[in-house]
Amino acid sequence: MKIASEKLIQDLVERTQININQVKKFNSLSEEILNQKPGSEKWSILECIEHLNLYGDFYIPEISRSIAKSKTESNATFKSGFLGNYFAKTMLPKEKLNKMKTFKDKNPIGSSLDKTTLQRFLTQQVQLLDLLEKAKMVDLNKTKTAISISKWIKLKLGDTFRVVIYHNDRHMVQANKILQ
Repeated sequence: MKIASEKLIQDLVERTQININQVKKFNSLSEEILNQKPGSEKWSILECIEHLNLYGDFYIPEISRSIAKSKTESNATFKSGFLGNYFAKTMLPKEKLNKMKTFKDKNPIGSSLDKTTLQRFLTQQVQLLDLLEKAKMVDLNKTKTAISISKWIKLKLGDTFRVVIYHNDRHMVQANKILQ
């Protein structure tokens, strides 16, 4: 995948804004509804959001460090890496969401959650928007980040943003399906 860096960042900003607006709507629901599960092994809305918070706890500091360390200047074009593009595409929501196994430390099932979970997510999304703004000054191709599943695998910053934000999109779709 090849795209203008500015266009990629703009798309990711728009997706993040949509997710922020969605979670603000969730905030108007009762905690009882937010904790309702469509099945015993399925996640509630708050569990979906907490899952995203757990990933945000890793990726936001990681992206921040990578941008701060970067000695590169912005590049007009972003070209996705093979692995990064694969991971990003698997995160995109599809018509019928394919089930994916989550790592035990990122599985919120059975957690005691309240609306502070939503606030934590909103705080993380504001941080993500700030990082997207800062990313305009660095090369999305040459700036690399570690990933949560292995410190040995590094992705291009542009791909890391795609993975994180597409993952958010995926679980927003899941959370919205719970309300239907």
